[in-house]
Amino acid sequence: MDKEPDEPGIAIATDDAPAESTRTEGAVPATDSGQVATPGLLLPPIDDDDGHSVDQPRLPIKQDEAKTEQAVSVLPDTAVTSLPSDHPQLDPEWNESKIFKNVFVVSAGFLFLFTAFQSMANLQTSLNKEDGVGTYSLSAIYGGLIVSCAFLPKFVIARVGVKWTIPICMAGYAGYMAANFHAVIWLMTIAGLLLGIGAAPMWSAKCAYLTQLGVKYSKLTKQSEDAVINKFFGFFFMMFQTSQIWGNLISSNVLEQKAASNETDNGPAPICGADFEAGAPTNNTGFKQPDELVRNLCIIYLCCALVAMVIVALLLDPMTMDNESERDHKLSPKLLIATAQHLISSRTQILLVPITMYSGVEQAFIGADFTQAYVSCSLGVAQVGYIFICYGVVDAICSFIFGRLVQYVGHTFFFVLATLVHLGLQINFLVWVPSDETYVQFFVIAGFWGLGDAIIQTQLNALYGALFTENTEAAFANYRLWESLGFLMTYLYQAHIRTKVKLYICMYFLIAGIIGYAIVEVLENKKPKKADGASAVRPLEEGVASA
Repeated sequence: MDKEPDEPGIAIATDDAPAESTRTEGAVPATDSGQVATPGLLLPPIDDDDGHSVDQPRLPIKQDEAKTEQAVSVLPDTAVTSLPSDHPQLDPEWNESKIFKNVFVVSAGFLFLFTAFQSMANLQTSLNKEDGVGTYSLSAIYGGLIVSCAFLPKFVIARVGVKWTIPICMAGYAGYMAANFHAVIWLMTIAGLLLGIGAAPMWSAKCAYLTQLGVKYSKLTKQSEDAVINKFFGFFFMMFQTSQIWGNLISSNVLEQKAASNETDNGPAPICGADFEAGAPTNNTGFKQPDELVRNLCIIYLCCALVAMVIVALLLDPMTMDNESERDHKLSPKLLIATAQHLISSRTQILLVPITMYSGVEQAFIGADFTQAYVSCSLGVAQVGYIFICYGVVDAICSFIFGRLVQYVGHTFFFVLATLVHLGLQINFLVWVPSDETYVQFFVIAGFWGLGDAIIQTQLNALYGALFTENTEAAFANYRLWESLGFLMTYLYQAHIRTKVKLYICMYFLIAGIIGYAIVEVLENKKPKKADGASAVRPLEEGVASA
């Protein structure tokens, strides 16, 4: 007995989608004249009287039904089908769940890392006050960062890959935490320098990795690249900003465990506020903390940094960048030269230097001088964490909100608001005598300073992106350079001059900065508007200059 043939397929042919034959995949039946057959149900061929196989006439179908389906098949599930020709070419290794997983892994790694670093940086001027160890180590961080930004990011990423750049550079942060176990000036300075050198490649790799994930997801879902990338960065910074909360909670809870007998020396009361001078012998700020508590705090922060390294090293998937073959594997001064040329040739960039430096000056002031001269001096170092939780929460919320409101009210409104808020607070700092009786005022001041900082960080980053669309890399290199110089300058003089002098310096850069920005706005408004409007800005550089 002959074996029965497999059941033949039935297909529909339309004007838009020719029928797919089950005998020859993708073939389009034609008439004897060579013309494509008219739409209809393609029935299986039959044998004529002589035993020859002939095609049956097509059964007519309605046109609307023909257009709703391209093929109907009764073949088994193992049959091979072909994709429409316009189907996008996707990377089979990257699906939605894998992309989301890696966005979360990067965000979690930076959350653990900066839970440790940001809180430790806030405490440096209080815990490591002797001989200016804390401020010199912070200065070394930003000195290393300035050099690193000009030479290392592309070189390191090209050498070790975008994934491994992140955990390798995180090791510098872990080393800085470890150096605090024996906080002497030479060790802390070296640790800070190594941290700063690794910070620029780490942030650049993070930005490149998240951007590439956004590109892959946009292809997968057919969404706008800019929209997806901004969502991914928004999620990242949402998690990242909460590090201020967790790190400061840890520091305050650990340092509050000091014994009740741990009191100040029997000497003159410290002079807090605008007349505070870090080098004065009376300023035994915040009471000396027991070595055991400081050691416990360092252990916790070191563990956080190590956990961050492990998370990224073990859970982050390797990725080949789109321009991997074009990357320069040699150290090159090209970016440094481009940065200098951009500064010299751009009047707009020169006008933005004061406000960009103020971005670093104001962050260094709130993190070093406010914590030491006002909080630690009058309330004790254990209260620094609680007050900075308020600062971090307000900063994070305002960064999120103001970044979306700018399209309705423009940059000018927000820069003026930030200027009024910070200038008012600086005047208040000059006359305010802090004490435990004004406890609530510490939180109010920290919150409003966070509001102003949120405006400056988000709007300045967006302004650079909108103004320098044709030379973005050199422009943001200038951004990192001048902001880092603001940090470096403030930390270098922190231990040597009175707080009121530092406040006058803050005011100078703030006023000069807003004047420079106003001139830029006037010059830009005189230029003819581009047809496509201002370009969207991705938040790639936020956090870079803050190490």
